[in-house]
Amino acid sequence: MKDDLVRFGVAMEPSLLEGLDELAAARGCNRSEVLRDLARAELSRSSPRERVPAFAAVTLVYNHHIRELSARLTELQHGLGEQVRSSMHVHLDHDHCLEVIVMRGRADQLKDIADRMIGTRGVLQGGAEYVAESTLGAGGSSDHHRHHDLHAARAHAHPEPHAPAPERARKASKAAKRTGTRR
Repeated sequence: MKDDLVRFGVAMEPSLLEGLDELAAARGCNRSEVLRDLARAELSRSSPRERVPAFAAVTLVYNHHIRELSARLTELQHGLGEQVRSSMHVHLDHDHCLEVIVMRGRADQLKDIADRMIGTRGVLQGGAEYVAESTLGAGGSSDHHRHHDLHAARAHAHPEPHAPAPERARKASKAAKRTGTRR
């Protein structure tokens, strides 16, 4: 169910309007859609100060050689339990990793944990984007999609960090021989 649209007038300088029109053309939409996108983004930016349901995407770049950094970041995530909806870990080069963590919870709590992750010693760069569930429109906060249930049911496993795939396989094979199990 969509909300009805309300028309209203907006006054702005001609140069700003020209820039708005260029942005709309680049996006393949109209002024109204650009203004709606800007309003949604600004409402989401203000949500971390409030106690409202929200999503957060936290991006971290760090040097994985920093002692116990990976373990500290993982511990912070595990402390959140089901609030962490997904994470992706990418090796940028021999020393650096990029991690993206998607969380769902109360906006002020998500901001607190994101700030703690970003402020962890060894994190070189970090950022967070917040989306208040209320900005998703009708049904956004209460609808549970079937694909979420599928993802939530999957096992949560952490391969040995930063070992190349053949090395992980070799170690898993050794462990299986020690315990008498086969992979």
